[in-house]
Amino acid sequence: FFSTKTSMAELATEVKLFGKWTYENVEVNDNALRDYITVHSKRVFLPHSAGRWNVKRFRKAQCPVVERLTNSLMMHGRNNGKKLMAVRIVQHTLEIIHLLTGANPLQVLIDAVIKSGPREDSTRVGSGGTARRQAVDVSPIRRVNQAIYFLTQGARKAAFRNIKTIAECLALELINASKESPNSYAIKNKDQIERVAKSNR
Repeated sequence: FFSTKTSMAELATEVKLFGKWTYENVEVNDNALRDYITVHSKRVFLPHSAGRWNVKRFRKAQCPVVERLTNSLMMHGRNNGKKLMAVRIVQHTLEIIHLLTGANPLQVLIDAVIKSGPREDSTRVGSGGTARRQAVDVSPIRRVNQAIYFLTQGARKAAFRNIKTIAECLALELINASKESPNSYAIKNKDQIERVAKSNR
């Protein structure tokens, strides 16, 4: 039923996210985060792998970044475990980003994650009642973790008691963050954290 000339390579379709967004020429432009934002090594059609990414300590760095965004969306008790809902939200979000920017939404997402992770934070150093803050550098995996968390948190806050859907809010949040616009909740948070850290050096 296949002609003998059809090679397997031609049959194997290119893996596209949701069957639509290509992974070609999507790049992580930050050397430090390259190993922690998984795009090319795991190309997926759906951000739903049912993988056990939390078994070992740094295993979640290997989880596709779109899936980590999806998982981060199902927070706040009433949404716990509703991954299909989260997948649908991400799907709509990517559509909206494409409509608004015309760019590949995967690239917008990755730029947003790179730009929303704080590079410097402050920790509590203190013993016996006297506590002071001490500025510390942030490891790359924590930058990715915090960026994803801030982005979804900002979208959730914006969508709450609002006629906008969470997909629209997440799309706006990702677009603003990828442009480093101060309207983005994630960028605001990052700037504040870095400002506090700078004053505690």
